Amino acid sequence: MQKKFWKGKTVFVTGANGFVGSWLVKTLVEFDTRVIVLIKDKISGSLLYDKTVFPRLYKVVKGSLTDYARLEKIFKQNKIDVCFHLAAQAIVGKANRSPVPTFRSNIMGTWNLLEAARIHNVPRAVVASSDKAYGEHAKLPYHENFSLQALHPYDASKACTDILARTYAHTYGLNVAVTRCANIYGPGDMNFSRIIPDTIQAVLKNENPIIRSDGTPVRDYIYIKDVVNAYLTLAEKVHKPAVSGQAFNFGTGGHISVLNLVNKILRLTQKSYLKPEILSKTKIKGEIDKQYLSICKAKRLLGWKPHYTLDAGLKETFEWYGNYFK
Repeated sequence: MQKKFWKGKTVFVTGANGFVGSWLVKTLVEFDTRVIVLIKDKISGSLLYDKTVFPRLYKVVKGSLTDYARLEKIFKQNKIDVCFHLAAQAIVGKANRSPVPTFRSNIMGTWNLLEAARIHNVPRAVVASSDKAYGEHAKLPYHENFSLQALHPYDASKACTDILARTYAHTYGLNVAVTRCANIYGPGDMNFSRIIPDTIQAVLKNENPIIRSDGTPVRDYIYIKDVVNAYLTLAEKVHKPAVSGQAFNFGTGGHISVLNLVNKILRLTQKSYLKPEILSKTKIKGEIDKQYLSICKAKRLLGWKPHYTLDAGLKETFEWYGNYFK
């Protein structure tokens, strides 16, 4: 990413008070960018509301992605240089219990945003998909040319988001590209149903961490600062013919089982005397057993690569949560 590219630009961000969105906005305001955010509900603990971030926002608009008139007004009243679409209902359990609101938010919200961007000729856009859009494949690692065969509500909604974004690129010439990120972790993630913040919280309480699966699922985990770098780099290059209309995997190129990840956190925090409690003796129904990504395309076309090892990212993350819980 190039800091000078962002100085003075007007950038619209959806999902700005989410984990990734707040980190993206934090970086943009540090780069002297004029940031406009759309917020539906306040998220407690979001880094967006930090005193070094929120007062420096150019505009804060309250509203929903399903309100097309509100979106259209934002684009009409502001000359948007770059749009980042990260907003989504992202809690898998909630999506399984209430699929229709999830589809309305994640799918309808995406086509509303893309249509407003098309009508008002937004020159650059980046849309967040997910590695979950792939569904399950026997071949590893997952490449961008693999089919999207998601079979669960959240996963399917992200697959639709993915396809819609690429449709607007190939049909209407909108300079938009898609991110498919591995499991993201780092400071500020307040979703303690995720394995890394949940394990760190247990360690800080001097309690045995809980593993809800049988510990064998394999994933890739990418640090939040590398993810922000990926989003900004992609936006900087999305106008290029080889990039627009494409999807890009972002991860570390590595992988680790859930049990080994938890044990790694215990070693790094010098709490190896704590022992993971494995709740399930069998694989959880509907959970993909092994999933990790090839990042060769991002390296080749974007010149992007991760800078944080898992150990380095976990150390920074643990230090942040330690200060937070104080």
